[in-house]
Amino acid sequence: MKLNSAPQFVLALGAIVLALGMPPLGAQQRRDSTAEEKRLLAVLQSDAQAAQKAISCKELAVYGSSDAVPELAKLLPNPQLSSWARIALEVIPGDPSDAALRTAAEVMQGQLLVGVINSIGVRRDAKAVPILVDRLKDNDLEVASAAAVALGRIANDDATEALQMALRTVPESLRSSVAEACVLCAEARLLTGRQKEAAEIYDQVRDAGVPMQRIVEATRGSILARGQDGIPLLVKSLRSPEKKLRQLALATVREFPGDQIDAALANELKDVSPARAVSIIQAMADRPQTVVLPAILAAVQNGSPLVQASAIDSLRRVGDESCLAILLSVATSDDAELRGIAKSTLAELPGEDVNAKIVTLLAASKGKEYPVLLHLVAQRRVDAVPQVVQALSHQDPVIRQAALVALGQTVSLDRLSLLIDAVVQSQKAEDAEVASQALRAACVRMPEREACADQLSNAIPTAASDTKTTLLEILAEMGGDNALAQVSAAAMSRDPQLQDDGSRLLGKWNSVAAAPSLMNLAVSGPSSKYQVRGMRGYIGVARKFPMPEAQRVEMCRQAFEKASRIDEQRLVLDVLKIHPSAEGLALAMQAQKIAALKTDATVAASQIAQKLGGKRVDIASIMNAGGLEPVKLQIVKAEYGADGVGKNVTAVVQKNAGSLAWINLSGRGYNAAFGGDPVPGKVKKLTIQYVMDGKQGTASFDEDAPILLPQPK
Repeated sequence: MKLNSAPQFVLALGAIVLALGMPPLGAQQRRDSTAEEKRLLAVLQSDAQAAQKAISCKELAVYGSSDAVPELAKLLPNPQLSSWARIALEVIPGDPSDAALRTAAEVMQGQLLVGVINSIGVRRDAKAVPILVDRLKDNDLEVASAAAVALGRIANDDATEALQMALRTVPESLRSSVAEACVLCAEARLLTGRQKEAAEIYDQVRDAGVPMQRIVEATRGSILARGQDGIPLLVKSLRSPEKKLRQLALATVREFPGDQIDAALANELKDVSPARAVSIIQAMADRPQTVVLPAILAAVQNGSPLVQASAIDSLRRVGDESCLAILLSVATSDDAELRGIAKSTLAELPGEDVNAKIVTLLAASKGKEYPVLLHLVAQRRVDAVPQVVQALSHQDPVIRQAALVALGQTVSLDRLSLLIDAVVQSQKAEDAEVASQALRAACVRMPEREACADQLSNAIPTAASDTKTTLLEILAEMGGDNALAQVSAAAMSRDPQLQDDGSRLLGKWNSVAAAPSLMNLAVSGPSSKYQVRGMRGYIGVARKFPMPEAQRVEMCRQAFEKASRIDEQRLVLDVLKIHPSAEGLALAMQAQKIAALKTDATVAASQIAQKLGGKRVDIASIMNAGGLEPVKLQIVKAEYGADGVGKNVTAVVQKNAGSLAWINLSGRGYNAAFGGDPVPGKVKKLTIQYVMDGKQGTASFDEDAPILLPQPK
């Protein structure tokens, strides 16, 4: 392999890495490290390809010791292998690795030197500081920048002092890198408890005329290094015209310890623009343990609309029961936008005592806040049934209806009669729909479904006609044994309205449990209309719901036997086609004995057989048992295509033909079976010329249709 350029080498090396891979950790642990190191060093000393040597360098990062350093050091000037050698040198412990990198840093130039300096920074070699300080003066900006950052990683006193001096003297082009290194030195001091020194370095960077990103980094460090004494600088940053500094301050607020900063933020709210007040409020709300809540409440009352909206929204996170009065005031104000935000916040207001406070306020409320409180009871599901019941007799329909909604979300089974009576005995037409929806909401969420269904069922006999419909619909939505029994009884009753409602709802029942009731309706319903509805519902159950194969086939068998109309029997065949099975195929074959259904059943059997073709089902035996008699069949010619363009598929059709008039293509479409689409984008036909029992015939089939050859006349 000849490698003429670095990109070619990288591509070749990548291929080798993928092909060879690294041994798993368990295997590495079992190897003898010394022997493995010798093997890898032998590769480096040989005439092996560069890519193989690169892999050896990589493995020496695992197995290498100081014995490997001399060979690795020889590769540092190699443009192709320098970075791979450094991978190992960066992790092999001991001074030999450091010494090799220092030696290289004194003699190398350009990008290779940048890499070596970076490795020195990774190892934090304090002995390299004089070399790196000298390289700060290098004419190559990348070399000087790398030296600065490496000094920042080392971060000892000598490196720090050199960087601080350089920050005042280096050209502007290098100043950002030196500032970055100074920040690294300050961070190292911050981590070791030398906060004062760290703050001094950060401040020097802030005042050095460096890019804004460095100022931002230093400002954050300076604030945190000073602790509580950093609050004035944090506030100053909040006021800065520089957006990045303001963003830095807002982010730092969220991690700042103690509660003094909260007081400072509260004070800052008094004199800032609305846009900045919004940001400060949201930062305050991200400090729920120490937030100055009165300051946010003051903003709710006295701020601009923009500030009010932010303050109201923030109370979702930091509010408590003390906020209720102010929020209720806004929720009943003339400002539609603020009303909406306040109502939404009230629904989510945190605090253990909020719900209790709502109950207390509700008991004495009579003004515009009354319906708002009732809606809060519903939204928060507050246990306040006695107080809500008092509102049911209120003259204002808005309040009555809010009370009904609240009961729908909170009433328990032992008080469900309140809502049932509101529906059954309602004297106010404008409340009827709301009462029905509230009862539905209560019943659907009720954990005691069967007992709930009993209460609804007991109310049906005395209810008005349209109310009976409502109660039955709620029962159907609830589901369960008692509800199913009541709806089934309604379908079989003598009441025309109950018959209609019950049969309609039974037909839409959302489980297999309705099947017996539907069949009962189908065979003994009060009229043919409901019998048809019952049969179609029964067939729909067989079609829609998962069940054992044998159960579905048995349901289809029952439907065939009990259905009085060919239309319903055709629907049964559709079920068998949608859920193909050997038992279903046999049933479809039996259905051919029904004269009016013979053609449909034959087609259905063909389609089922086509779908079962690849499932190791003895289709021929099933069809023979079902009455499809064997024939003597010869395929003369078969063509597949459209608009005069096609292909001869005689061999394929002959291969799949047997002793039946049905030809199975193993469940595949025509294009797959015949080796491709001869006329893409067109609807094609398959035309077959054949001889059956000595008689010639021709038949055509639309694309992907079941192939059942008719008996020639």
